[in-house]
Amino acid sequence: MTVLILTSEEDVTADMVVLRLADAGVPVVRLDPADLTNGVALSGEYVQGACRGHLSVGGRLVSMNGLRSIWVRRPGEAAVRAAQPSAWLTEESSQALYGMLRCTDARWMNHPDAARRARHKPWQLRLAQNSGLAVPATLITTFPQAAREFAERFPELVVKPVSGAHPQEPPRAVPTSRVAPDTDFAAVAYGPTLLQRRVSKRADIRLTVVGERLLAARKPTDPDAHPDDVDVRFAPSVSPWLPAEVPPRVAEAVHRYMQGAELSYGAFDFAEDTDGIWWFLECNQSGQFGFVEMDTGQPIAGTIAGWLAGDGSAAQLYLDGERNAAS
Repeated sequence: MTVLILTSEEDVTADMVVLRLADAGVPVVRLDPADLTNGVALSGEYVQGACRGHLSVGGRLVSMNGLRSIWVRRPGEAAVRAAQPSAWLTEESSQALYGMLRCTDARWMNHPDAARRARHKPWQLRLAQNSGLAVPATLITTFPQAAREFAERFPELVVKPVSGAHPQEPPRAVPTSRVAPDTDFAAVAYGPTLLQRRVSKRADIRLTVVGERLLAARKPTDPDAHPDDVDVRFAPSVSPWLPAEVPPRVAEAVHRYMQGAELSYGAFDFAEDTDGIWWFLECNQSGQFGFVEMDTGQPIAGTIAGWLAGDGSAAQLYLDGERNAAS
């Protein structure tokens, strides 16, 4: 049984998991949908009640019925590197590939339908509330007056994108920024704007969830940090990420969130305030974890590999990860 990883060629984070699977002797096929019809081929047959599909990757033929799991990591857009790419070919190739893979009995990390829904930040915020997580007061609006009234109620605000990275080439991360006290919010009318009460934080939390496993890391906030340094991705780094314990109530709420979102992997970002409350900011269904593993030694790659292996290999991969973390 084979593990299929859908991701780009230059995905270093996926490399970490591929190495763990290879060490355990678990067959792996790595495929970027962008290469369809240009080094990658597919075929599916539906005859007399039977369904048989095959993938050809780098000259290797793989039966879709022989897939044990599928990791949708960071795949490219289907067929964009074809000899004659087009929007039509991309849609046709995407429909064919993902449609065929949906016919398998493989486990997904994460299923495309669940992943697509989980990207919507308004939906995330509501699910987090319903799951019992603390969520900062938030407004998403194109009404300038609504923004002004929200700012009167919550004078300390941050602004962040609703969708995530800006779709340029290469995609650019848009930082969360502090809202100046004299902002008039007239520009809100030109596009949806997400305003959120600024959490007076003493630490940032990254919680990586793999199946039932919770791996939390904590990065203390520099007490001398500039008030405008609100985004941990862009703030000056004064300390590494350190392993952290997950409060029981947060753990229960996170499991409810994952169940409601139908996700098997999620990277949660929290802001820990001065009272120790973990405030939910977002959950990235394909978030990076390499930087956390490098700082903390937590066996995240091994845990993912174990989940994907899904048999006796999983326990061995997990134990190997624990030994590596302790050494």
